[in-house]
Amino acid sequence: MILREFTVGPLQVRAYIMGCPDTRKAIIIDPAGSEDLLVRTIEELGLDLQAIVNTHGHPDHTCGNERMKALTGAPVLMHREDDVLFREPEIVNMFRAWGLDPCPPADGYLEDNQELEVGNLKFRVIHTPGHSPGSVCLFGHGYLVTGDTLFIDAVGRTDLPGGDMNILIKSLRERIIPLPDETVVLPGHDYGPKPTDTLGNQKISNPYLNSIA
Repeated sequence: MILREFTVGPLQVRAYIMGCPDTRKAIIIDPAGSEDLLVRTIEELGLDLQAIVNTHGHPDHTCGNERMKALTGAPVLMHREDDVLFREPEIVNMFRAWGLDPCPPADGYLEDNQELEVGNLKFRVIHTPGHSPGSVCLFGHGYLVTGDTLFIDAVGRTDLPGGDMNILIKSLRERIIPLPDETVVLPGHDYGPKPTDTLGNQKISNPYLNSIA
């Protein structure tokens, strides 16, 4: 698999390009800034972008959607619950006060256990509410892209609209803990002691996981 990692935008979001080396088809996850650099990288790698995928609807992760779509023509995909919630006027106004504008509506929705095909690659969509109602992770080919559901040695905050720590812990226990220990976690921010880690190590060092693993 072709994998490129970037830190983009004012809140230092981790964006990921994931591509099939056989077909050169690719997706980009949370392109929340530096869109020209991301597109240039996609072009230099000879990739055909199939979709812009959001792990959740918080505008620090979706603020690059509009420009990325304009540059590539790729559709925007996210979970329905976040696409609806984060376009509610009072929530839009709250984030605008933080300097973050909403993105246009998604072009399509991600469903729990959906198989997202990218050329010969297949990623399973795992619905992991808690950080937000529509948070999802992508699992495949030894990697788990977690957005803000799971960081290295931490988890995402739950004090924003739609967040719930009890629901997040349930998602971690039921949807993340059962995955193979050798899975490499690719989080939505580099907030930990290192940018990535194996899930097995996180079951030991992450206090939110080691108490429920």
